[in-house]
Amino acid sequence: MHVSHGARRPGAPRVTLLTEGTYPHSHGGVSVWCDQLVTGMPDIGFDVIAVTGTGREPVVWNTPAHVSRVVSVPMWGPAPQGRAPRGRAGNQLAAAYEQFVMSLLDPRAESGFGPALYRLADAAAEGGLSPFLRGDRAIGVLTSVWNRPGLAVREARPTLHDAVTATALLEHALRPLAAPPPEHGVAHAVSGGVAVLPGLAALERHGVPLLLTEHGVYLRERYLGYRTAPYRWPVKALVLGFFRLLAEETYRRAALITPGNRYNRLWEERGGAAPDAIRTVYNGVDPAAFPPAGPEPERPVLSWAGRVDPIKDLETLIRAFAQVRSQLPDVRLRLFGGTPRGGEAYRERCEALAEQLGHGDAVTFEGRVDDIKDAYAAGNVVMLSSISEGFPFTLIEAMSCGRATVSTDVGGVREAVGDTGLVVPPRDPAAMASAALELLGDSVRRRAMGEGARLRVIEQFTLRQTIDTFRSIYLELSAFGAPTTGAAIVTREFASSVRSATG
Repeated sequence: MHVSHGARRPGAPRVTLLTEGTYPHSHGGVSVWCDQLVTGMPDIGFDVIAVTGTGREPVVWNTPAHVSRVVSVPMWGPAPQGRAPRGRAGNQLAAAYEQFVMSLLDPRAESGFGPALYRLADAAAEGGLSPFLRGDRAIGVLTSVWNRPGLAVREARPTLHDAVTATALLEHALRPLAAPPPEHGVAHAVSGGVAVLPGLAALERHGVPLLLTEHGVYLRERYLGYRTAPYRWPVKALVLGFFRLLAEETYRRAALITPGNRYNRLWEERGGAAPDAIRTVYNGVDPAAFPPAGPEPERPVLSWAGRVDPIKDLETLIRAFAQVRSQLPDVRLRLFGGTPRGGEAYRERCEALAEQLGHGDAVTFEGRVDDIKDAYAAGNVVMLSSISEGFPFTLIEAMSCGRATVSTDVGGVREAVGDTGLVVPPRDPAAMASAALELLGDSVRRRAMGEGARLRVIEQFTLRQTIDTFRSIYLELSAFGAPTTGAAIVTREFASSVRSATG
């Protein structure tokens, strides 16, 4: 665990951002959003607890002076040091872990998830949880539990190898519990899932109010990812049970939830969030920073910007492009954006697909671009092919630049676009190709859509609105969130006052 410090601002309200795989260690939409909040509020003091991959990731954002410290919590780096508790303390931890595992596998035991999680958090704070989970006793607990009569997972005949695999996955997922939780101010989780764990510990231990902003639906993305993961069903059942109950615990205990779109709100309500504790806050951009892009390229170009990642479904985009090129031989597809560590194989698979379809000469992966506006200006039409999104920055940035767009109907895309772009089903190359051909063949309509898109951003999705809203929320939560002993109790009157204060 690595901690870096900046200058502290005495007396300023404190906000601890809880991130996973984003700010301040990587570029991308959520990182941009975090940087906008931090730099837009010099009057607010910030800390960051960042869940990372190996812990060797460099800080790639210039954090301003009012960011006092950045704590890096590696999930996949070297095993944390420490010793598993012995004697009575060891027995108590084993009992808590047994209750925890039971809650993940038996619907009748789900109410035990929260109490067990917080006992595991206490063990993590003392340095004993990770060593316990790396030992034989934890594997024995799991083996005993999922072979009990009456559990559905027992029918899949879980093996010792399954137990070892599942226990290792849980050990990594629970590592953020060992991070020092904030003791005052506001804990702001900028995604669901494991990033929230220090915030839940802070709420339970110090009464620090928890604010949750989900850009994508974390639980849905775990379901999508584990569908093709190389694990047997008993392992998937345990791990997905953990993510589901963690989401429900987070939704239930957050003081306020600020999804970036109405689609996320529906998932959160289904997950147990009280409707009156949810307020949609859209992402915003600065229209002056993303002015009209100017003349289109002379030859037809489809452009895309983002992180090269399976969730962006570039394979569907490449297949759609192949259909477009069969009718417009001069068209090009330009893909702008970095490939995260570990994603090289996916990029190579996409490049191979373009070659296999006979269009490798017309599809270019151009890497990160110094000025993202150039990526939008490069295309007559800007494409978005994701299978999961929140309220995507690339879309509203392209709209602010006055470009027509073709996007998949996921997350808050339809809310963002309105009638200023075309929206198609995800994983449907034919529909995407048809929409792209429709816009490439009608310059008047493209221009009208682009102008309408910029106007829509100016009216509804400006950065100033976003920052002012979150400043009000921070101040209100800080006022209500004085440290208490034991668990914090957040009332409906509290949530109501936050909404009133923020408009």
